[in-house]
Amino acid sequence: MSSELGKLRRDYAREGLHESDTDANPIIQFQTWFDQALAADLPDANAMTLATVNAEGKPSARIVLLKEVDDHGFVFYTNYNSRKAQELAVNPWAALVFWWAPLERQVRIEGEVEKVSTQESEAYFASRPFGSQLGAWASNQSEVIASREELEAKMRELEQKYDNQTVPKPPHWGGYRLIPTEIEFWQGRPNRLHDRLRYRQQSNGGWLQERLAP
Repeated sequence: MSSELGKLRRDYAREGLHESDTDANPIIQFQTWFDQALAADLPDANAMTLATVNAEGKPSARIVLLKEVDDHGFVFYTNYNSRKAQELAVNPWAALVFWWAPLERQVRIEGEVEKVSTQESEAYFASRPFGSQLGAWASNQSEVIASREELEAKMRELEQKYDNQTVPKPPHWGGYRLIPTEIEFWQGRPNRLHDRLRYRQQSNGGWLQERLAP
């Protein structure tokens, strides 16, 4: 198996990433790349890896979906009783990774995480499809369950309960905002000499841009 994996090589030669072509504000630069990912019709362009760390320093990672980005940060939604939420409660620092393979691009983001307001969470919850709203009530995320049938039975109960009714946001469900302190833009280049531009937030609120060795 290892010999086969060793053959999985790909050279990147799509384009470069130059300081003169980037915005001084990494949020604006991210939005530019994100819009280009959307324009390229990439599947799940808003999918991002979220990495957290528990009280013992053990990391865990999973894919979540970006639902909003602005100068305040990157927003995603989840169950506040989930593993990720429990880890953020003891260590509110996390990392995000976007990988847009057809564009040969990666974005890495690090920062502190806080809950969004109840009003923001309620507004987003109201915009979700009916089934997704019920799913937030049906699933005790990250807990052990007896069977798939148990989960589906709970959904059927909720479908009957909220038939033709407004589904309220569960108290255990809502959003988080990662407030970035560091953002790195990675563009694949030939011979593994990739372009890496890192932005680090300064004490005055501005951003320092640096080129990193690949």
